[in-house]
Amino acid sequence: MAQDNRFAVLIDADNVSEKYIKYILDEVSNDGVATYKRIYGDWTKPALGTWKNVLLEFSITPIQQYGYTTGKNATDSAMIIDAMDILYSGNVEGFCIVSSDSDFTRLAVRLRESGMNVVGMGEKKTPSPFISACNKFRYLEVLAHETTASSELPAEGEAPETVVPEMTPLETIKSAVRTIVQEISDDDGRAFVGEIGNMLLRRYPDFDVRNYGFKKLTPLLQSLKIFDIFSERNSDGYNRLVYIKEKSAPVQPQKPSTKRVHNR
Repeated sequence: MAQDNRFAVLIDADNVSEKYIKYILDEVSNDGVATYKRIYGDWTKPALGTWKNVLLEFSITPIQQYGYTTGKNATDSAMIIDAMDILYSGNVEGFCIVSSDSDFTRLAVRLRESGMNVVGMGEKKTPSPFISACNKFRYLEVLAHETTASSELPAEGEAPETVVPEMTPLETIKSAVRTIVQEISDDDGRAFVGEIGNMLLRRYPDFDVRNYGFKKLTPLLQSLKIFDIFSERNSDGYNRLVYIKEKSAPVQPQKPSTKRVHNR
């Protein structure tokens, strides 16, 4: 269960604003418990002075890392070394790497090779190699917008505009869902929505229904307007299982023949 998964949250202060901290930790809590909460930077720099109250409020441990050489980012090296130490300690089941820097791509790959669940978080400028190296990736702007936005939801069946054009386009998701349904559907052509969500996340680590203005997967699928939605009660009588099936093309009525019949 999610609450049993222990995560090491490692934050690159040089690439993340303090305004996102609450959203980061709230999102991690959806997957497990933040056992380690560390943030890396040169805290002698005045630019990082605004972090003080945030670190105290959320009990995040600041790790001091001096810039030994001009033009070199020592913070990245410190984060990588700590990540490997935590990995070998065996105290966590996953890592949350918070940065918009592609330098952590190889670290994410290495952690996944060791069986870790790697969650990446960064801004929209994050390079695609780092995004692809994670099990899943969350955009900080989307997390902040989703939390602070008004409670108004789009009308049923209406797809809102994509929040960020750099993300996986909605048309790509639409095509992928159609393919997945064809691959996993039963004899009746129905596919379980929960399985579709898992497969989308494996194929597109940045997939998140909130990227497209929705709170749940089913309304997003409904907005694509190419699937019928089915719901039935589970064997326990309480929970409902949701399935989708691709809509059949409407049968066109046959036009009456205009050919004249000549009597002989």
